[in-house]
Amino acid sequence: MRSMAIDYGDAHTGIAISDLTGLLAGYTETIHSRKREEVKKRLGELIEEYGVTELVLGLPKNMDGTLGPRSEKAELFGQELRELFGLPVTMWDERRTTIDAHNILMNAGKNAKKRKRTVDAVAAALILEGYLTRKRSG
Repeated sequence: MRSMAIDYGDAHTGIAISDLTGLLAGYTETIHSRKREEVKKRLGELIEEYGVTELVLGLPKNMDGTLGPRSEKAELFGQELRELFGLPVTMWDERRTTIDAHNILMNAGKNAKKRKRTVDAVAAALILEGYLTRKRSG
């Protein structure tokens, strides 16, 4: 059973896919496109290629836990994914994942330009790791 985490953004969408055991984030990718249809097309290719059985979509909450316009956009995208792929979609609180991803990449010695190209994939991996950890702990 493989899970796919999605850090959906206006211009960049981070993807992380679990390993076959469903315990670890394995494959990561960033889709560089502002076009929803292109993003959904690539997601479909990855779902098929890796045999993904569930999706975890980052839900951008405000720091106080309230939902705003970006959350509504993510909820709508989640509904589109459910209808398009027929897979369960879990909405996952993504607060601080992008900040943490930047810090991870900076500590790994990546310059700002290199961080910008991969930060969304790292954020998706953090979303997936959090989800998988919660799932294991019941």
